[in-house]
Amino acid sequence: MSAISVIVGNPKPHSRTRHIAEELAERIAAHTGATRHPTVDLIDHASSLFAWPAPTLDPLLDQLRTSRYAVIATPTYKASYTGLLKSFLDRYPARALDGVTAIPLFTTASDEHALAVEFTLRPLLVELGASVPTRGLAFPTPKFDRRDELLDEWLASQGPAISGFSARAEAAA
Repeated sequence: MSAISVIVGNPKPHSRTRHIAEELAERIAAHTGATRHPTVDLIDHASSLFAWPAPTLDPLLDQLRTSRYAVIATPTYKASYTGLLKSFLDRYPARALDGVTAIPLFTTASDEHALAVEFTLRPLLVELGASVPTRGLAFPTPKFDRRDELLDEWLASQGPAISGFSARAEAAA
């Protein structure tokens, strides 16, 4: 059975970023039949993220590496992702996420940062070997109360790419 992981790089525990990422993961799980792994909220592991080595992170790294799907979520900081997320992803060598279908998600304060998810996080995930068959989700936090509508719209437009990519990948395996 395939699994989906949620990795959250927000420095605020139990943030809106986490909430949106978990709701998106639930929709993707329902769409694909994947089971949910526990959410990895990186702020809970901040003291280990900047220590080398950090064996306490190994189970989290393995969880993402062995997932079929992953929602990688971060707030937009200076038109990019957070240092928490970067320090976690830096622990993987190139191509380590082969076989993972990643969905990059940014929460943004304004539409001015909507392309940051495509120009910053997508290339990093691709460098790590993840497949990113959809456009990233730039979720405007001022519309948090409309998240059901916005997440449903995103999945309606991007869900076929997830399903189509997954079917081709499984046929090739």
